[in-house]
Amino acid sequence: MNKEKQQSYKKYVENKTPKNNVYLNMVKAFIVGGIICLVGQAILNFCKSQGLEEEMAGSWTSLILVFISVVLTGLNLYSPIAQWGGAGALVPITGFANSVAAPAIEYQKEGQVFGIGCKIFTIAGPVILYGIFTSWVLGVIYWVTTMF
Repeated sequence: MNKEKQQSYKKYVENKTPKNNVYLNMVKAFIVGGIICLVGQAILNFCKSQGLEEEMAGSWTSLILVFISVVLTGLNLYSPIAQWGGAGALVPITGFANSVAAPAIEYQKEGQVFGIGCKIFTIAGPVILYGIFTSWVLGVIYWVTTMF
């Protein structure tokens, strides 16, 4: 009887699990990520044409892409783009900006401290935490290896 329940449950899960077309999802991610990169390259080229040096133009490009992402998040337009484009919209700097802005916007009604202050890094917090920790560990390893 236990075997029958397992098989029945397995069939139930298979019926309820959404079917994904991996290749179609990769194409969508490529398109969305490519458009984000295209916009970024256009901003970079414009900044450089205005006389900014490469490093400063890159900084302005990042800043403008983050701004665009936050505005699209505030207008509730980034979420549909991310749902359609998947990782293509979530991996670049725009996805990181969205992951910080979305909780801030969602929890603003609970106030500055208990809403925005407590919830702003719910998604991005682990990325920041483990990014800093990994950088620290690699820095220590580098420091130790340069001593010998």
